[in-house]
Amino acid sequence: MKSSADQIREAVLALMRGSDYRPLDKIEMARVLGLKAAQRVNLRNELRELERSGQIARIRKNRYVLPSEADLVTGTISIHQAGFGFLATDKPGEPDIFIAAENTGTAMHGDRVVARINRDATPRRRDRGPRAEARVIRILNRAHDTIVGTLQQSRNFHYVVPDDPRLVHNIYVPPIAAAYDRRPRGKEKGRRSPTAAAIGDKVVVRLTSWDSRHVNPEGEITEVLGPADAPGVDLLSIVRAYHLPTEFPKKVVDEANRIPPTVGKELLTDREDLRQEFIVTIDPDDARDFDDAINVEKLNGGGWHLGVHIADVAAYVTPGTALDREARRRGNSVYLPDRVIPMLPERLSNGVCSLKPGVDRLTHSVFAEFDSNANVKKVRFGRSVIRSAHRLTYKQAYALLKSSKTDELTLRLQRAWELASLLRRKRFQHGSLELDFPEVKVRLDDKGKPIALERVENDESHQLVEEFMLVANELVARELRRRAIPAVYRVHEDPDPEKLGEFRELVLSHGYKVGDLSVRAELQRFLGLIKGKPEEQALKIGLLKSLRRAHYLPQPLGHYGLAKSNYLHFTSPIRRYADLIAHRSLGSRDEGRRSQPDVAELASISEHISATERTAAEAEIEAVRMKKLEFFEEQLAQRNPQVFKAIVIDVRNYGLVIELPDIVMSGLVHISSLTDDFYTFDAAQRRLVGRRTRRKYSVSDELRVFVSRVDRFKRQIDFAIADTPRTAERRRSRR
Repeated sequence: MKSSADQIREAVLALMRGSDYRPLDKIEMARVLGLKAAQRVNLRNELRELERSGQIARIRKNRYVLPSEADLVTGTISIHQAGFGFLATDKPGEPDIFIAAENTGTAMHGDRVVARINRDATPRRRDRGPRAEARVIRILNRAHDTIVGTLQQSRNFHYVVPDDPRLVHNIYVPPIAAAYDRRPRGKEKGRRSPTAAAIGDKVVVRLTSWDSRHVNPEGEITEVLGPADAPGVDLLSIVRAYHLPTEFPKKVVDEANRIPPTVGKELLTDREDLRQEFIVTIDPDDARDFDDAINVEKLNGGGWHLGVHIADVAAYVTPGTALDREARRRGNSVYLPDRVIPMLPERLSNGVCSLKPGVDRLTHSVFAEFDSNANVKKVRFGRSVIRSAHRLTYKQAYALLKSSKTDELTLRLQRAWELASLLRRKRFQHGSLELDFPEVKVRLDDKGKPIALERVENDESHQLVEEFMLVANELVARELRRRAIPAVYRVHEDPDPEKLGEFRELVLSHGYKVGDLSVRAELQRFLGLIKGKPEEQALKIGLLKSLRRAHYLPQPLGHYGLAKSNYLHFTSPIRRYADLIAHRSLGSRDEGRRSQPDVAELASISEHISATERTAAEAEIEAVRMKKLEFFEEQLAQRNPQVFKAIVIDVRNYGLVIELPDIVMSGLVHISSLTDDFYTFDAAQRRLVGRRTRRKYSVSDELRVFVSRVDRFKRQIDFAIADTPRTAERRRSRR
């Protein structure tokens, strides 16, 4: 039986869909629907929820209409640093809508807004054809009500400059809240009060009012993080800016502490005992949570037996508990250069759930048999207990794969690579795209200062683990889909042909002859063409921007990048809630329909963890970028800065856009720094040409550069070429 609220919602939508409907406000609507006074509270609540979800829209004089009737759309706005934005609508598959800077209103990056389509707008870029444009008319939900920035002062007022360059307005704050408390207080002489901040401090500001984009927003300081240049304040600013949790609630910690630190005999009932198997883990050097382990056996007559053993977090974190609610709220762990913000308390993530060597651990295992051509012959799943024989780092595993030793560990690892390399080759033959990127780790000293940038290659040791995890994820997804068990799938939808067409223009400008890149075979051919080329990394980044973003859904819509029709995340339940859900779904196979997850709840979870994943990724990228900027600032302070290899990825009339492949960083060589000649821009050939020397700078040129300027606020780095006569002379004079 439907509730009163459901009946009112259906009545409202039916009324508004009627051919004779005219815009009504809530009072007029209540009168037309014949609602009594007691029901009008429900009407207001339902109108609010329908507006928030984008099913209806509010126009002038607080009247309600269907969005399609008034050229209105709802969605999430992404603001570019230059001021304009794009609206990602709530309708899946719909292209983003361009919003000019003057039409963003008071919307900020990540806000949910209502916008009106401007059908008469002239396309901003003729080469892109007709693109819909819109104007923001209402903010439905602020992404965040607090902003992190640096406190400054003018003659008449205090203001905060936001760290995020996409927020172009400074925020006025009351002078009293920003005052520095210098009054002597006994032993606390010269100490700041908890609510006071000094000029130049990093602070957290809560917005209080902002009605017009032509007037600066106002706010109040809620937290003082400390001097901007103090150790740790930069990354703490990112933690606050992205609203990352720093502490677990007491109830969660107490619940975790009640879990025994070791695996008791009572937990081994009905589990397959694999403690005598030769099982190993392979993880990064600094990893502390080991949630996956493998073992591979060569079968008589050819073929392999693969075991993938994943930490059974579901055995400890059950639905409805405080641990589960907090893990769901966080969605995933976040990895910053100086810390890990875990999804689960350390008692679990680095303790009883971590597959450390030499100790018993509960696991959920995927067993697969392959023939000599790496085709799957048999698959089974089961709860198990393991005792890892070795904990290997990627560097150690790579050394063993290249070793001529004949000990058991080396031979087993090389045998595992035989299967993994065959699986990898078959995956690309079936259409998977090779979009691997090198990772750059920032090494910090004890004070949090960056001392080195270390490039981590995707070598055979990484590929070995990757292939086995991909197989396990696919086999679990296939099993759940076959049995029609509700689950959360990892979905990567087909790209927008228009965006691939735009990317093709970029590819052609680099001199590559390619056909229709919406054809998978042609896209794979292109990726093969650029492999190992100087511009490979830059073009791959351009391709990724042309593809849709992977996310979570309760429907198995397939994964475009991996060319898999069934795929989900199963292999990292310590750090991803999606994987924990997959474990529960798989475990429900033998427990009857009662224990299977609810589809509606999974839809809500999918949306939430897709959002937390995006937040984590943005925070991690921003933290690494910030530490890279700090590293180059230190380089700039040195009298003899380091010289880096660079690739020209674009040529503009103001200079050379370059990529430093060894540290995955882009920057600019400004034309004013090319002092050995007067350079002009050849737009047709996309190059700079020296008027006297005829020296040319073109796309794909390799250069040697050193840092010349760092702009932290704009997140930009300028470089100078190390090989020109003038720059070489200048560097010698600095010494």
